[in-house]
Amino acid sequence: MTRETIILDITDEVATITLNRPERRNAYTARLGEELGEAYRDCDEDDSVRAVVLTGAGSAFCAGADLEAGGATFSSDARRGRSTPRAQGAGIQAWQVRKPVIAAVNGHAIGAGLTLAMQCDIRLAAEDAKLSFAFVRRGVIPELASHAIVARVAGLSNAADLLLSGRTFSGSEALALGLVSRALPAAEVLPAAAAYARDLAVNAAPVSVAISKRLLWESLNVAIPELERKEARLLRGRGTSRTPRKE
Repeated sequence: MTRETIILDITDEVATITLNRPERRNAYTARLGEELGEAYRDCDEDDSVRAVVLTGAGSAFCAGADLEAGGATFSSDARRGRSTPRAQGAGIQAWQVRKPVIAAVNGHAIGAGLTLAMQCDIRLAAEDAKLSFAFVRRGVIPELASHAIVARVAGLSNAADLLLSGRTFSGSEALALGLVSRALPAAEVLPAAAAYARDLAVNAAPVSVAISKRLLWESLNVAIPELERKEARLLRGRGTSRTPRKE
């Protein structure tokens, strides 16, 4: 696929995916979703990639679904793939990548932009970024498993507050709510995410990371006893391998 809406750069075992529609504040389109999903798959399959950073070009992370089509944005045709905010085609989503995916939320993240970030494993955000799960204010509902992910990350009460109101909040408040790991000045977000990704690339064993990531995401719908048994089995396997720390 010739990429028109994202940039994929791989340097020193870290892949950086940049949403690249700055003239539209990186608003989500079906094309962007297809290209993002393909880029995630490329990162997943490339053994030279140990960590992935997702960010936005310009001053925004992603301003949500591109509403240029007006009422047709959420039509039945759109839901079949022409503008729905989800990865299409042969691509995968951030939580399916077998490497850590860090969202560098360098600016505003609204609607689909914020749900994309929530599918990442770790989030760093600009302190003054405007964030919103704005779906209910557009007459639709949050997607990309937001009802499960946000509730698990921030707690049911906070999830209800954010998802049911669609209100706008800052990167600093997102830190207080537990939605992001760090809130920084906007200019520091991407360098901090890149440094974090590089540390993972150098110091964390990739197979162990992949297993832990899968267990974390499976825990969304797996009972604790079942997860504990799976952890024990996988721990034994890793502990008896020849290179349990670094592959």
